[in-house]
Amino acid sequence: MNKLILLSIMAILSIGTVNAQQTNSSKVLRHVVLFKFKDNTTPAEIKKVTDAFEKLPTQISQIKAFEWGVNNSPEKINEGLTHCFFVTFSSEKDRDDYLVHPAHKAFVDILKPFLDKPVVVDYWTN
Repeated sequence: MNKLILLSIMAILSIGTVNAQQTNSSKVLRHVVLFKFKDNTTPAEIKKVTDAFEKLPTQISQIKAFEWGVNNSPEKINEGLTHCFFVTFSSEKDRDDYLVHPAHKAFVDILKPFLDKPVVVDYWTN
C-alpha cells in the first residue's frame, strides 16, 4: 500500500477516535429522583423538602447541574409521583460521593417524615 494512502487512513482513523472520545467525555450521569409524598403532607412541608433539595448544589461540589419540577402531565399515569429532580454528575464516583455526603444525609432526614414513595433511576446520557 502506498505510504501516503496509509498515512491518510491512519489520520482518518485517529480523527474518528478523537471524535469518539469527545462524545464520551460530553456524556453526563443523570440521577433522576421522583417523589410521592404522604397524603397528609402539607404544601409548607413539601416546600421545606424542595427548598432543602435546592440547597444541595451549593453544599456538594460534585453536583454539576440540578433542576426540578412538579408533574403536570395530562396522561394521569404518574402513580402519585408528583415531584421530579434531576441531579447531574460527571462520574459515578461523584454520584457515589454525593450519596454519602453529610449534606445529602441531612436532606434525607428532612425528607423521610413526608415521603411515601421514592423512585430513583441513574443513567448516562446518550
